[in-house]
Amino acid sequence: MLSRLQEIADRHAEVERLLSLPETSQDPNAMRRLGREYSELQKIVDLWHEYDSASKTLEQAQAMVAEETDPEMLDMASAEVSELEEKVGPLIESIQAELIPKDATEHADAVVEIRAGAGGDEAGLFAADLLRMYQRYAETKGWKLAVLDSNETGVGAIKEVVFEVSGDGAYRCLKLESGVHRVQRVPATESQGRIHTSTATVAVLPKAEEVDLDISDNDIRTDVYHSGGAGGQNVNKVATAIRLTHIPTGIVVTCQNERSQLQNRLKAMEILRSRLWDEQIRAQQSEIAADRKAQVGTGDRAEKIRTYNFPQSRVTDHRIGFTSHQLERVLAGEIDEFVDALLSEEQARKLAAVGSH
Repeated sequence: MLSRLQEIADRHAEVERLLSLPETSQDPNAMRRLGREYSELQKIVDLWHEYDSASKTLEQAQAMVAEETDPEMLDMASAEVSELEEKVGPLIESIQAELIPKDATEHADAVVEIRAGAGGDEAGLFAADLLRMYQRYAETKGWKLAVLDSNETGVGAIKEVVFEVSGDGAYRCLKLESGVHRVQRVPATESQGRIHTSTATVAVLPKAEEVDLDISDNDIRTDVYHSGGAGGQNVNKVATAIRLTHIPTGIVVTCQNERSQLQNRLKAMEILRSRLWDEQIRAQQSEIAADRKAQVGTGDRAEKIRTYNFPQSRVTDHRIGFTSHQLERVLAGEIDEFVDALLSEEQARKLAAVGSH
């Protein structure tokens, strides 16, 4: 570990030198890339310095305990040893966690897609509940959320919605929300009081920056159409909605929530770029998984990941067996306990994978 830390310290100094060069300041992409790398390296260098200082002080205290004969001084030195040992252990764990190779998506914003699944109108209402849950969660994090495309029904339900979440850690925190979410409750229209089960799918993609992925214009077919609306004055009389088809992969993206054709095309390109980048990442992770025999990433989207049970006010994440009996608070955006538990499990899995090599 020490040799790896020395390599990082050397790279930290090199990046610092590169950032000070005039030619770097004239290249925004280089500045952003190096600035991000410097910030990540700085965390490890600071932890190493803290660990180095604490371990040297610990050695001195241990030597004092071995040599000291005065009972009072011995007690003080022993107490210092215990205190420093409690400090050094977590510092080593923090350094090991920081040494895990970072995903390319570590700092990405998120593009989230929610689609109603089985259950008719009830599934659409549940999809709307999930949208509100993520909107409120984004608010608590200070993130910006913007709806890019939506298809709503007349009963306050959502057939599908695509939105972008921008802010520090947005994709890292939301990525493990990908999967099938299941709700069990008595619909308002159910006269017999029977519990219905409905589903909605959530897909969370990393928002790709232009430097991450290059898409040829020749690979895209663009269709322009009129935005949908509730009728009357709400119908857009000018064709501004955009449908992009990526010919090599067959991926289709639509965007109609912006006012102009140009804005819709720019947003649609963001979604397309994110979907292509997500596919790239998943292909890479599948190769890694084949080598390690352990999946690295978000897991299978087809699996039911979480159940929201209204009669029992219970929310259960089936992947880690974590349950909360605060369903209303969860749907109000208080999902930190789920996000933290999932990230901790992912971190432990990555540490185990690194340790096995």
